[in-house]
Amino acid sequence: MNQAKLDQWHKVIFEKDYELLNDLLAENVEFHSPTVWAPKKGRDITAYILKMVSEIFQDFEYHREWIDGDSFALEFSAMVGDKRIKGIDLIRWNEDGQIIHFEVMMRPINGLQLMFEKMTQHLRDAGFLPAE
Repeated sequence: MNQAKLDQWHKVIFEKDYELLNDLLAENVEFHSPTVWAPKKGRDITAYILKMVSEIFQDFEYHREWIDGDSFALEFSAMVGDKRIKGIDLIRWNEDGQIIHFEVMMRPINGLQLMFEKMTQHLRDAGFLPAE
């Protein structure tokens, strides 16, 4: 079952299957971004952020992947502009096979700052944040 979940997640990421993404996210999913303190709650905002990030990241790839019961830790790397970043996606699933918790950690700080700038602009453009 866990390999099937991982395969579905890879399909979302590498084939940009956003319909599947919506199916995999629980209605009350909680998303923790490395760029803001308070989590975002709900399928719509989480789906939007994950789609946005997939547009910002270039040369994205997963490296090591750990599965422990209903929890995944997936190490990744990507380019954000001219900065190479490394990070970890922490994903927790419910008994219905949906993601209920998604947390991202990234480094180094200069890549994280660039990511923050790009995400903030995307969120403003979409109306999720007020204009400056």
